[in-house]
Amino acid sequence: MSGQSDLGRADLLGMLAELTAKPVDQVPHRVGSMELAWLVHLVEQRYGRRLDLTDDQLAAIRTVDDALAVFRTSLTSATDG
Repeated sequence: MSGQSDLGRADLLGMLAELTAKPVDQVPHRVGSMELAWLVHLVEQRYGRRLDLTDDQLAAIRTVDDALAVFRTSLTSATDG
């Protein structure tokens, strides 16, 4: 089973809602360093693998959509290689 296929935007927003204690519809779509660390931690726990993200990948994450794209890429490469 490909680990990335079930990771969606709603999942990441739910994770951020847990961090911020806000309803999902009030979670900011911008991602700061604390939010990014939280998302990486939870995605690693969920999939039981380390996301080996480069500095360039991390620097490119500014929104939930950015994070989703980078995480999916990382999870896909982890299952392919």
